[in-house]
Amino acid sequence: FRFAITENSFRSMMSESRDQCILISGESGAGKTEASKHVLRFLAATSMHRREMDRVRDRLLQSNPLLEAFGNAKTNRNDNSSRFGKYMDIEFNFKGDPVGGHILNYLLEKSRVVHQEKGERNFHIFYQLIAGAPDDLLEKLSLKRNPNAYHFLKQGGCSEVQSINDSSDFKAVSKALETLDLSQEEQESIWNVVAAILHLGNVTFTSDENQNSLIEDMVPVQNASKLIGCEAEELGKSLTHRTIEARGDEICSPLTAEQALQARDALCKAVYERQFNWLVERLNTSLLSTESGNKTLLGILDIYGFEIFDNNG
Repeated sequence: FRFAITENSFRSMMSESRDQCILISGESGAGKTEASKHVLRFLAATSMHRREMDRVRDRLLQSNPLLEAFGNAKTNRNDNSSRFGKYMDIEFNFKGDPVGGHILNYLLEKSRVVHQEKGERNFHIFYQLIAGAPDDLLEKLSLKRNPNAYHFLKQGGCSEVQSINDSSDFKAVSKALETLDLSQEEQESIWNVVAAILHLGNVTFTSDENQNSLIEDMVPVQNASKLIGCEAEELGKSLTHRTIEARGDEICSPLTAEQALQARDALCKAVYERQFNWLVERLNTSLLSTESGNKTLLGILDIYGFEIFDNNG
């Protein structure tokens, strides 16, 4: 059925020279993510096996495991639930061969980075890194091969899932990064950011006699600062103080322990979202069409399913 819909769209695009779009909707766990994979596989199978076509086809297919790793998570209704919306359009030449593509993402559920409901997990990439990264990489990132050692990974109480092989999935993500021509420096930066977020999640605060926040243990701050390239003292101060600019003057005031916790979570959510957006932009650069002439588009819109949460972020 999925192949039939895709074939119908493809034939209409070719015969009428008109852009097409396939809309995939449904509740969480209905099979939207799998449907979008089938659409891509069908379109890849129809292309001619020429070197340039194979390059574009492989990059289109490899964008899936990468986006799933950073944008999908286990929920109570679905072990591989897309927690972001995605629109992908694929460019075809007059022969019907894919020559490029573009991805638009929206509504990333960034609150999942810092909090998960009981029975749910954070985004896949965190567990994949812990389970599948070589020992030397984990040592470089100052990480332990135990997801329960990190506050941002253990809140749901199900770090390991029978239907998911995190170690194998890490290898798939590493292969995707290579296929999409991300440099070694770019890949290292990605792992540094992911690891830094895990360390920041272990930063805890206490209060002094004036109810101002103090960091209980500087080790997670030192690990995170080393990975993101800043001084540990600066990072620590940014977590326990806020700076307000008024009429050209900067006023630095201390935060309470509760406010510092909120600042930590806000920082982690913002950093993760920026990395996700950067990753999509980097994918688009890799998928950019270099072929001239008339082109038609076939779009795939994957609307993610909604969950019911005790606390909706």
